[in-house]
Amino acid sequence: MSDGGSPVPETRVLAVASHVVSGYVGNKIAVFSLQSLGCDVAALNTVQFSNHTGYKQWTGSKVSAQEITDLYQGLKQSYLDDFDMMLSGYVPGAPALEAVGQIGQELKRRAKSKPGSFFWVLDPVMGDNGSLYVASDVVPVYKSLVPHADLVLPNQFEAELLSEVKITDMPSIARAIQVMHERYAIPHIVITSVSLPHPDHPVSSLSVFGSTMTSDRKPRAFKIVFPAIDCYFCGTGDMFAALMAVRMREAVYNGGGGSQQQQQKAEKETPPLMERESWLSEDSIDALDLPLARAAEKVLASMHEVLTKTAERMEETIKKSRAETAADADGVGAGTGAEAEEKKMGVLRSKAAELRLVRHLDSLRFPQVEFRATRL
Repeated sequence: MSDGGSPVPETRVLAVASHVVSGYVGNKIAVFSLQSLGCDVAALNTVQFSNHTGYKQWTGSKVSAQEITDLYQGLKQSYLDDFDMMLSGYVPGAPALEAVGQIGQELKRRAKSKPGSFFWVLDPVMGDNGSLYVASDVVPVYKSLVPHADLVLPNQFEAELLSEVKITDMPSIARAIQVMHERYAIPHIVITSVSLPHPDHPVSSLSVFGSTMTSDRKPRAFKIVFPAIDCYFCGTGDMFAALMAVRMREAVYNGGGGSQQQQQKAEKETPPLMERESWLSEDSIDALDLPLARAAEKVLASMHEVLTKTAERMEETIKKSRAETAADADGVGAGTGAEAEEKKMGVLRSKAAELRLVRHLDSLRFPQVEFRATRL
């Protein structure tokens, strides 16, 4: 444990993602999660919306590519660009994404003389459940940026876009991981929210698949299976990405995985893992002993606790909100009839599903790890 109870050493993070005035998605969730675990965060917001788009109604604006560049230049001129990590999430449109990519690549180039001193976590936000929710010209931009990142966090659909492999079973997901390592030389991959049949898990479940490549770009893959919660939440990908950034740094800082004997042997032959390019473990480190696997286990523990507690309070929250909005003549409930009531209930359900982070800090800081990595 680092100074002040933080799991990581002094860590300055540039977080590039969306912003909402109310609720928890994008940078609203990333900044809180990172700061809760002791990171100093500079938030570069790519949109400014009243609330997340899951409400089906919102107001606000998107930031242009030039504004992104100008904001970063403002940081540079005041020597505020001394980042240890960068976390990039939702970016609206290809030009803005290219501007974010230039920032990431500049920070990577600057750290080239000091391996391990900068780590870029790239969440390639493109779509989900088989559909894009960004313009199609964003996809090739992400493909051009993945080789510059250290850790990429696609969901199942995004992994299919990047690998051009349709994921339908275990062999296909193994193939997708292998293709991404080989094609992009991306050191670390975690594919989130994968829904595949699991004979050993008859109840509804989801999986996370991760891999750290070897020196010859071969996968060291693992999976973590956990129970699915029957509810749609927004912001889970943003929370996962932020926590992975911290927990990966923590795992590397605390020894880098592997048995004590393996760690001692690796340290004698090479620089410590914190001083290695992209924090790549020696090839001798097993998939289940990788820092990536240890990090993912902790992240999923936090996620499961927060989502479970959010789901438990949903009905109570909806009931309370219905009572408070019963006399509303100006809001979403204005009007009469089934259509107005359905719209109102949709908004109230979205409100009730906002992740309950603030009241459950211990779930972020001290999660009880229950779901363990197994080999793929």
